Amino acid sequence: MELHITTLAERPELQGPLWRMGDLWPEFMRHDPIGWANMGRIVAELPEYVLVATDSEGAVVARAFSVPFQLAAEGRGELPATGWDQVLLWAFSDRRHGRIPDTVSAIEIAVDAGVQGKGLSARMLAAMRDNARAMGFREVVAPVRPSGKHLEPGSPMREYAFRTREGDGLPHDPWLRVHVRAGAVVESVAPASMTIAHSVERWREWTGLPFDTDGPVEVPGALVPVRCEASSGYAVYVEPNVWVRHRL
Repeated sequence: MELHITTLAERPELQGPLWRMGDLWPEFMRHDPIGWANMGRIVAELPEYVLVATDSEGAVVARAFSVPFQLAAEGRGELPATGWDQVLLWAFSDRRHGRIPDTVSAIEIAVDAGVQGKGLSARMLAAMRDNARAMGFREVVAPVRPSGKHLEPGSPMREYAFRTREGDGLPHDPWLRVHVRAGAVVESVAPASMTIAHSVERWREWTGLPFDTDGPVEVPGALVPVRCEASSGYAVYVEPNVWVRHRL
């Protein structure tokens, strides 16, 4: 498939089409408060870390977001257990305090629903690595959302993340496999990478499920069950992700 990948800084006119691109994220995933507050800031303040892919007709068919942060800052040093949410907070805290970043973290790679299965995710990942390298960084990290984990919501992420295939020893999960083939190492699990808490009424709207009984609820697209506290009127989803590290 013919693909033209640029940064949003190079083509700011693609900002609108970038947001309108159809993706396959479950509705509840759009309501993480950290993401809600900061995704727009990446576009506005860090357009050189936003990649946009257009097809031969100029339509946006994929996008990739990343952020720079200082992993070596005091009190850090290790990839955080709070994963995706934490690197977003670190990135904009570092920006506010003038800290010089030493690492780039992937935040999202999304492909238009109409062109899934054509290898665009791998191409966007390669472009993200190239973009970070061009800006002088020596590594990219990613709090990966394994693409097959939603089929096994009851499996512990610590087991799933390091499960490999017989024969080639590559990860069992397709998206982790793409990262490893690109040169990444599966490093650790971020057990609380994203937290989405809201009323049971809102969860019913997002999922079409009753959310009327206390206990775990398996939600389509969720990597682990959502904890429902129907008697108290709320439900909480704590998503685990998998940290991978790309040396550049």
